[in-house]
Amino acid sequence: MKLIIVSGLSGSGKSIALETLEDCGYYCIDNLPPALLDAFVHQSMITNQRLFQKTALGMDARSHTETISHFHDTRKIIAKLGIDIEVVFLQAEPAALLKRFSETRRKHPLTDRTHSLREAIELERVLLEPLAREADLFIDTTYTNVHQLRELIHTRVDSKDNHLMSLFFQSFGFKNGIPLDTDFLFDARSLPNPHWEPALRNKTGKDAEVVDFLRLSSDVLSYLQDLTVFLNNWIPRFDAENRSYLTISVGCTGGQHRSVYLIEELSSHFRDCHYNILVRHRDLS
Repeated sequence: MKLIIVSGLSGSGKSIALETLEDCGYYCIDNLPPALLDAFVHQSMITNQRLFQKTALGMDARSHTETISHFHDTRKIIAKLGIDIEVVFLQAEPAALLKRFSETRRKHPLTDRTHSLREAIELERVLLEPLAREADLFIDTTYTNVHQLRELIHTRVDSKDNHLMSLFFQSFGFKNGIPLDTDFLFDARSLPNPHWEPALRNKTGKDAEVVDFLRLSSDVLSYLQDLTVFLNNWIPRFDAENRSYLTISVGCTGGQHRSVYLIEELSSHFRDCHYNILVRHRDLS
């Protein structure tokens, strides 16, 4: 049986994540208090395995802090029952959350007479720290729209072969902000930039002209070789620790040329290494 705990900051997309999992055949329950998790598993999942074969539960700051702090112990008990339990934690930068609440005019669950919206967002981050520490997968939705989030949940969570570690290769542009949901982050801004070539400016790291331009640079080839050697050495060590997910991000200035090329090359290399390979070019026009 599979149990996914979906948690994260209000406004980061938890409802969308649960809706997507429901569309994928998961039995979904939102805002289950952590204190009831053990009882739910024993009285529902164990006794009716056919109905609850794939289950997703939403947990957030509306739950009591005391029970959230005990989640680690509860998780170990559930794992001993033979249930494959994973925690997916969604987050976004404060500015993005403030904008979303302002645009939708929704009330943050922790705002009151003593806490402004900004203070409530920070308080929630602190309250959910015990769940964040347990996360197998972080998803940063700062620069992600609803359709992209649905695709991320489908590809990273539902489509994953549970026997293989999922490698998520992501390109991005530093000018648009550093992704929060990454394990390894590499900076490619020191490499020759195709942006300064007028004929290449409107192309991307997927186009043959840009690929040829970058492959002519010894610095680019050396950088790619060093990244490949590093990841060849360290990815198996993470896999040996039974990690389910690993995110590798490469950034350049705009996320259009150098980082896209490097991510394409790295993901192609590791497709033959028996991992679940996923690719996302965050800022590609």
